[in-house]
Amino acid sequence: MNFFSIKLRHLFILLLALATFSSCGDDEPMEMFIVETAQADDDLSSLVAALTQANLVTTLSGDGPFTVFAPSNAAFQALLDSNPDWNALSDIPNDVLTSVLTFHVVSGRVAAADLTTGYVPTLSAGPNGEGISLQVDVTNGVTLNNSATPTATDISTTNGIVHKIDAVMLPPNVVGLALNNPAFSTLVAALTDTRHTTDFVGILSGAGPFTVFAPTNDAFQELLDSNDDWNSLADIDIDLLATVLSYHVVNGANVQSDELTDGQQITAFSNGTLTVDLSDGVNIGTSSDQSVPVIVPNVQSTNGVVHGISSVLLP
Repeated sequence: MNFFSIKLRHLFILLLALATFSSCGDDEPMEMFIVETAQADDDLSSLVAALTQANLVTTLSGDGPFTVFAPSNAAFQALLDSNPDWNALSDIPNDVLTSVLTFHVVSGRVAAADLTTGYVPTLSAGPNGEGISLQVDVTNGVTLNNSATPTATDISTTNGIVHKIDAVMLPPNVVGLALNNPAFSTLVAALTDTRHTTDFVGILSGAGPFTVFAPTNDAFQELLDSNDDWNSLADIDIDLLATVLSYHVVNGANVQSDELTDGQQITAFSNGTLTVDLSDGVNIGTSSDQSVPVIVPNVQSTNGVVHGISSVLLP
């Protein structure tokens, strides 16, 4: 084989390889990174602008993988319309914008079919750097944070997956967590009882941090059933109700379940004492000799952590 034959053969192989590569590219387009995917979608231009303003482009261009719940342009406009001081993204303080945007990002690649009812930590940081919890409800379709629904799902990217949503989600405080979850509606009713002289909602909306042991609706029903004279919260003496509610709040601490120690004594807002029992899961002992299990641990908010419990704590 002469020199020219060898050259022609090499050229033919090169052209064949290029043709094969081009053909594969046509059939299976190369995926883009999350930010590039958003840049290619005209309906996500506000998200791109917000990520740029908050200096999060580099973060979401990392290896990840990340799951991003991406608000549409209309969702961002609704956010601006919700505050008279916000006419443009530049009017939103960067620390607020960063907290909001990272609340839309979850570690890992979570497809729509893998979403389950419950809570998942986000990249938005609460007290002690704990990831603020995003509430997912798949009871009737998918609802996120009790405020947003997906409009397009499973948009695959090189470093994660994107789900477009119809609202910008705001990281909740401990009050917001209770308001967003129907399982805590009786607790909300108890905290907002108009007979109170203590502004529980105002206190729990403060800087905190707080650790809240939150009884479920079933827990409150169990309490009502324990007394023949109690058919509703209105039948409970308001001073007693206030004392009981104060016994469920620890002020000045954001304590996740893995930070509790066996036998630990905790002083509640009411000055009563709670005792931690880790012999079989996480249980909270009371002055009235209850041992109440924590059934939904570590629901993190912007100003504290909530642990769902199966009975009302009695001092």
